[in-house]
Amino acid sequence: MMKRDFYYDLPAELIAQEPIEPRDQSRMLVLDRKTGSIKDSFFYRLVEFLNPGDCLILNDSRVLPARLYGVREDTGGVVEILLLNPKGGNRWEVLAGPAKKAKPQNRLIFGDGLLKAEVVDVLDGGNRLVEFYFDTGEGSFYSLLEQIGEMPLPHYITKRLDNPERYQTVYSREPGSAAAPTAGLHFTPKLLSEIRDMGVGIGFVTLHVGLGTFRPVKTKDIKKHRMHSEHYEMPAETADLINSTRSRGGRVIAVGTTSCRTIESVGLTDGKVKPGEGWTDIFIYPGYEFKVTNGLITNFHLPESTLIMLVSAFAGHRNTMSAYDHAVKEKYRFYSFGDSMLII
Repeated sequence: MMKRDFYYDLPAELIAQEPIEPRDQSRMLVLDRKTGSIKDSFFYRLVEFLNPGDCLILNDSRVLPARLYGVREDTGGVVEILLLNPKGGNRWEVLAGPAKKAKPQNRLIFGDGLLKAEVVDVLDGGNRLVEFYFDTGEGSFYSLLEQIGEMPLPHYITKRLDNPERYQTVYSREPGSAAAPTAGLHFTPKLLSEIRDMGVGIGFVTLHVGLGTFRPVKTKDIKKHRMHSEHYEMPAETADLINSTRSRGGRVIAVGTTSCRTIESVGLTDGKVKPGEGWTDIFIYPGYEFKVTNGLITNFHLPESTLIMLVSAFAGHRNTMSAYDHAVKEKYRFYSFGDSMLII
């Protein structure tokens, strides 16, 4: 298929600039992927569409305050970096700007010296490999980020976020993402309790969201696009939950494209999954045969993005584009802080 097949018009006023309160009051479009039928609902009514014996798989990755503003040690020139992927030890792949101020051997200072870094190398595509240095008496690397880093909100959100926790899921616990797994932003502790109480299992995976997930598709033929790798973990207890759910005839419902990509990355041909961790660059687009996923909770994604391509693979291209047309017509809120879609 071609990139243009995933284009749709979106009025700018439908791009959500702030999260709705409370979280579960967002609207929810329910799409039957077999019939293409659409129902308008609300996220707090999610339990009406679940069955005892189903399970939800959520991504517990936590967004890092990954944007750092600092200066060159030698010149005092201002530099900005965005953490992308950990590379072992205290080394990270980062975006840096301006690039001329982040050349190999340049030393950078952040937070008045709480955190320092040296540019080690220039990677393919222009990203930098940097190594961080800090006094362990000041805390861990992640605690320092909490002190001096800023939340890297998507470019289309121009309104300041007063409470950074609203760009985290209520169950986030494993720091490492450059962007939120936004399908999970709609859950509240109360709703999660209701889901458990009705006999629906809840399992967690970790996939640290890199900006490569959102990298624009530049090839006209989508098959020529290449995804960046992201680190995932599939705990043994979650693998057991998925396997037992499927053996009982229950549905495995992925909360977000990141959870979906994780379970499909470790899925076997018989639909079972195995525990483990590693890196995945799986690119799911129409024609992909899902091995594990029976349902998907997701937000509304950018036109021509790999995310809408994944949704189209699961729901069917015609159903997906019809659902998006409906969402635009009914003035749903789009993107990270927007409304949700349940595909079953």
